[in-house]
Amino acid sequence: MLISILLVCAAAPVQESTSLRPLEPMDLFELEGVENPTVSPDGSRVLFTRVGFDVMNDRKRSELWIHDVNSGDSRPLVPGVSGAVWSPSGEHIAYVTSAGDDGAEIHVRWMDDGTTRQATRLPRSPGSLSWSPDGRRIAFSMSVKRESKPLAKGPSAPKGANWAPAFKVIERFKYRGDGAGYLEDTDRHLFVVDAFGGTPRQLTDGPFDHGGPLIWTDERTILFSANRREDRRRHPNDTDLWTVDASTSALTKLTDREGPDGSPVFDRDSGTLYWSGYDDRRQGHQQSEIHSSPIGGAAIRVLTGGVDRIISDLHVDGGRLYAALSSEGVKNLVQLSADGEPAGLRYPLHGMGSGRPYSGGEFDVRGGTVAWVGGDPTWPGELHVQRGGDVRQVTDVNSDLRETVQLGRVEELWVESAADGRRVQCWTITPPAREAGKRCPTILEIHGGPFLAYGPHFSFELQLMAAHGYAVVYGNPRGSTTYGEEFANLIHHAYPSNDYDDLMAFVDGAIERQLADPERLYVTGGSGGGVLTAWIVGRTDRFARAVVAKPVINWISFALTADAYDFFWQYWFPAAPWEMPEHYWKRSPLSLVGSVETPTMLLTGERDFRTPISESEQYFQALKLRGVETAMVRVPDAGHGIGRRPSHLLSKVAHILAWFER
Repeated sequence: MLISILLVCAAAPVQESTSLRPLEPMDLFELEGVENPTVSPDGSRVLFTRVGFDVMNDRKRSELWIHDVNSGDSRPLVPGVSGAVWSPSGEHIAYVTSAGDDGAEIHVRWMDDGTTRQATRLPRSPGSLSWSPDGRRIAFSMSVKRESKPLAKGPSAPKGANWAPAFKVIERFKYRGDGAGYLEDTDRHLFVVDAFGGTPRQLTDGPFDHGGPLIWTDERTILFSANRREDRRRHPNDTDLWTVDASTSALTKLTDREGPDGSPVFDRDSGTLYWSGYDDRRQGHQQSEIHSSPIGGAAIRVLTGGVDRIISDLHVDGGRLYAALSSEGVKNLVQLSADGEPAGLRYPLHGMGSGRPYSGGEFDVRGGTVAWVGGDPTWPGELHVQRGGDVRQVTDVNSDLRETVQLGRVEELWVESAADGRRVQCWTITPPAREAGKRCPTILEIHGGPFLAYGPHFSFELQLMAAHGYAVVYGNPRGSTTYGEEFANLIHHAYPSNDYDDLMAFVDGAIERQLADPERLYVTGGSGGGVLTAWIVGRTDRFARAVVAKPVINWISFALTADAYDFFWQYWFPAAPWEMPEHYWKRSPLSLVGSVETPTMLLTGERDFRTPISESEQYFQALKLRGVETAMVRVPDAGHGIGRRPSHLLSKVAHILAWFER
């Protein structure tokens, strides 16, 4: 087996001081992060959100801060706010926050003296705020309830009677969403309101959802993305760029092809429009290209066609293009040349990492100032600012934890897959208290998606496992993004494909490095990682125990119960379930349940509508019928994101480790 090793935390090596202690569960409530850097138009100030967890309310907390680039001063600005938008002059900011009994509303703040005014009184929460170029109006999006008549009128209960709840009739195509529950019969429309208070005016209508970001190209024209096809439910990815006249509500369609066009950015100085999109080939993974065109012009240029990596989050400042380029598990802030090639600066971006080691981190560029969240992969990202040649880290929100906690060592590992000899990438986390040369009980942790990627990023969950004495192996089997479109689509119409061979190569690599104990191996993963965990125990008994989290067990039932059922059958399968049932079955972990001997626990949110808990129930009952040791952990009031509540995240890790240690 070919193995190459690269230490990825050399910039900040793990301290070996005996005064440092292992990470503990309640440290989660001391962990903080930085999000949403937003630079003022002149580049002199940066808004950012400082986030953490409220131990008493068991929820994420946020506070809007401001950093002065010239003085270096940072200070809190508005509590309970997770993002804001600068006015064109920089004299005001707009943000959405609670207005007591009125719900979430748009507020405007004067930046010279802190005067704040509530600008709206809305029936539902607004989003995608955008200032007009003259700073007098704000465009936003909001859900609007459809007019409908009841199917039938039931009998009226006598006064004071205690009758059963009324029937619920569902006719809309997308009737529930993970994290949102059963949906109201609404559509998302665009509005405009006076920035300093007034009556909002609705600009769009019809049974369509109109999405952000919203871009004013001049004083009366707003650019947005939407799928306004009458048959949009059979073409869920076919969005186009549109403009709406803020005075007349007249709509103009700017793009017209089969495929998504979105994330528009407008360079007012040159009159050039940039956006992301691709020609839809009904593949599981398709990488968007950056396009450009004069606003209102017909000549469309593809800028990034020669870059076989994910390029997203486009920004333009002073005629220069900036973007996030994701490669080999790392999301990097880069500058793009006129030909769309990465050039100039290259800064790794890192998010908070309270869950698993997915890539994260955001950036903004305006007025010659670049602000991003990144730095050391050993800890959550911090706010950095570059203006001219000066680069500074301006926050250190986890200094208290870094001075007291010793984390596991993260190392990169490339191995050869037995499937076809491909080199695949993974990482290992070594327990901080490991005795030199001693093998460790080892957890293989598998990412979801499947079209996502792990990377060398801080992960509270995985570091907590390492603190309990486990080595952790995680990586990116075929199907993962950030390695090019061909690698991701090796699982197209074939998933789980040969992921098994890649994952076994990760484990074998850790064994060859004298880190993993081959007699004490464990496996777990969530969503797509749950699929692969169930697939693994159906093919081998080399793992002592397994935890299958929020999985798909039966692709037929999944395709017809998942919230995005208009998408999955078209993009992940060659035909509908009733047309090719044998194709769905041979890819289902349930087809291998007759071979499972590994004690296997299921863990799923009871309100999961992405991989519904009925998938876990099928597997649990099948394992019970076979006499395999099993348990089903149901997370109350949780959707697909089990760890959104801090206590749920900690309980998730506790239950996984308890099952392994039983």
